[in-house]
Amino acid sequence: MTSPADLPASELPASELTVFGADWCRDCIRTKKQLDELGVDYTYVDLVADPSAADIAKDISGRTNIPVVLYPDASHHVEPSNADVESKLRELALI
Repeated sequence: MTSPADLPASELPASELTVFGADWCRDCIRTKKQLDELGVDYTYVDLVADPSAADIAKDISGRTNIPVVLYPDASHHVEPSNADVESKLRELALI
């Protein structure tokens, strides 16, 4: 079961999957839905509720596109396809 939480970026757990996004973003909605359906725990950082987190997402990805999915191994995807996310989750043995 997922437990996405709206946390300030400064409180992100270092060893968890984190999604930076916004509720108006279709790709963010799709990625969150995929993670929910796969039963993967993640922390959701709402960039509308915490605008300062956008700088952190940009520092991670080098881009302003969302979602930014930060994996426990410190790798990331920007605007990933469902196949990209699933492949990475399998590589990390999260599914």
